[in-house]
Amino acid sequence: MPEGTDDRPADMTGPEERLWDAYPTGTRVDLGDDVPSEATPERTVRAEVIAQLLLGRCEQRAGFVPAVRLRGAYISGELNVTGGSVGCELRLELCRLAERPTFANAESRQIRIADCRLPGFDGGGLRADGYLSLSGSVIEGEVRLPRAQLMGGLRMNGTKVTESDPEKWALFTGGMVVEVGAFFRKAELTGGVRLVGARMNGGLFFEGTTLRNPGRLALDAQNMVVEDAAEFSHGFTAEGTVRLRGVRVNGTLSFDQAILRSSPGRGAVHASHAQIDELIFTPAEPVVGWVSLSYSRIRLILDQPATWPDVLQLNGLTYDTLRGGEPKSRLGWVRRDEVFHPQVYEQLATWFRGSGLDDLARKVQLAKLRARRRTLPWTGRAWNHLLDWTVGYGYRPWLAAMWLSLLVAVGTTVFSAQRPRPLKPPDERPELHAFIFTLDLLIPIGTFGQRDMWQPVGWTQWLAYALIAAGWILATALIAGATRVLRPN
Repeated sequence: MPEGTDDRPADMTGPEERLWDAYPTGTRVDLGDDVPSEATPERTVRAEVIAQLLLGRCEQRAGFVPAVRLRGAYISGELNVTGGSVGCELRLELCRLAERPTFANAESRQIRIADCRLPGFDGGGLRADGYLSLSGSVIEGEVRLPRAQLMGGLRMNGTKVTESDPEKWALFTGGMVVEVGAFFRKAELTGGVRLVGARMNGGLFFEGTTLRNPGRLALDAQNMVVEDAAEFSHGFTAEGTVRLRGVRVNGTLSFDQAILRSSPGRGAVHASHAQIDELIFTPAEPVVGWVSLSYSRIRLILDQPATWPDVLQLNGLTYDTLRGGEPKSRLGWVRRDEVFHPQVYEQLATWFRGSGLDDLARKVQLAKLRARRRTLPWTGRAWNHLLDWTVGYGYRPWLAAMWLSLLVAVGTTVFSAQRPRPLKPPDERPELHAFIFTLDLLIPIGTFGQRDMWQPVGWTQWLAYALIAAGWILATALIAGATRVLRPN
């Protein structure tokens, strides 16, 4: 008789005896090649037996590594090792668990529950030296991992989790620490994922995964820290809001070829107050819902502005480099912020100047003033429209020169046809030149002496007054424009 078999529980069935005898050697017990649909004597194992093996009731055999490896079993009862120390590997494949397994506050090695069906998983406070794998399993209930510490990583590749209770989450964590990496590739999680305060020291990978929680949070990962990469890419789909407020990604945060759909008026991606080395935002289709990057610090943003939503929140966002699309398209990018914030335009203008694109920087400053105009009362808007049409707020000095040339042409034509009357005798006044007289009216400082020697008559007096007023406005705008162009950045 193998070591440890004399301490086995009473009333043990055939499959349980096989498992008990196999434990000291780590041999796998194979009861079938599919997930059982119901309990049958030849495939049923009590969860109590597995728990006792995990907690070391059966003595180990020298020269072997003990483990619980079971395939194709129906596990009745609750597998509960709460607060216990599990010194061996647990591997369940193609098994059906009647009740939610509980590893709360336990210490364990490697746990693999792959391609199984179970009504949830409770690993709150679990400390695992190896990895926790639920890959390929169908879970009809909440997976709980608050405060869990998984030194070998977390694997939920191909896992399908469904939680229908709106008060719960498909995956609930808080303060979880995962070394090596957290992998959710090609998974399907309905009911929302909560990773608040998690630390992913080996990266976070959601490629090809679908998160469903329409009208609510598809992912809540506030204050999460990720090393290396956070991949929500290559077919990642979120039906609901992805909240990444306050995250820190020491690497790349990628939404390349992702699909982001939220309800009308709700956020698709909320990534304000974040610190990110590189943001790749190139979804497979236009985003449904607003995107917020407010008060975030991002070193490099790679995107395609055409895929951004109609509404962006960019106030307080700072960045070092922008890539993707034509630089001039960035004007349309900042205009998508519904509320006017000067900082959004100033940041873009600063980046343009730092990139040697001074002309685009001036266009951004002009766009800022035009956007600001919408916030003014009607009197301010009217005056600002006049400044825009006539001198481009001083950022288009050539427009002021054009108006000046037009006024000179009008004045020259009018005063040539209807000559002003002289104010002094012929020997004390210069000869009238309509062109010079018009210039003298337009230039605020009487340079040519014509204005004091000739007096417009009739309706041309009003034209002269208009030319004097226009001259002051245009000259001021030209000086301001030249100062902006010539002054150092």
